[in-house]
Amino acid sequence: MAEAFLEVENLNTYYGDSHILKDLSFKIRRGETVALLGRNGVGKTTTLKSIVGWVPPRSGRVSFEGRNVTGQEMMKNARLGISLVPEERRIFTNLTVFENLKLATVTAQKPGWSLQDVYDHFPRLQERATNKGDEISGGEKQMLAIARALVQDTKLLLLDEPTEGLAPLIVREVEAIIREIKSKGMTILLVEQNFYSALAVADRCYIIDQGTIKFEGTPDQLRGNTEVLSRYLHV
Repeated sequence: MAEAFLEVENLNTYYGDSHILKDLSFKIRRGETVALLGRNGVGKTTTLKSIVGWVPPRSGRVSFEGRNVTGQEMMKNARLGISLVPEERRIFTNLTVFENLKLATVTAQKPGWSLQDVYDHFPRLQERATNKGDEISGGEKQMLAIARALVQDTKLLLLDEPTEGLAPLIVREVEAIIREIKSKGMTILLVEQNFYSALAVADRCYIIDQGTIKFEGTPDQLRGNTEVLSRYLHV
């Protein structure tokens, strides 16, 4: 495997006395889209939060571009180019689509995508530019949340359940957006409950269960492993 762009080594993360991640280890190469799969409550979202510093691990190491970022503040990690789009999306519902994007541009440490880049790739956001965040659909909120990350010179995009709660047609649109971002060279770590959607966009995938990695392989290798699918994903 080529040198890791992101490397997670023996990570142990707790919520209080609850041991969530247990010696968790995996790697991502630059430009890859990697899916982290598993049932609810097995540690997928905690993994993302541990990487960005939202929930600092008690032990282990997170390396990004060869730099130790373990437990580092989220803002410092954002300056390095690590952006998390949480499941709740966290857009400002009292601001318009344009104002959400403009605010992200103003607060960015270094410029990423321009507003025109966003509109070129997300034409619906341009159509909805004057609508407030609480006036747009769930799919449009997801587009906006991803676009806000991209205007901030993101190098590693962490997506937490991007298709959660979306209609099948909108799920296909989100998949197309991920493929488009991927084609521009973005490195993506995708946490997803939707097995079929994740495998439609991923280069490689990991399965996590009870805080540890149980499977690593390509989408085709996972599709062909009925024992793993049944045991860990109930597919």
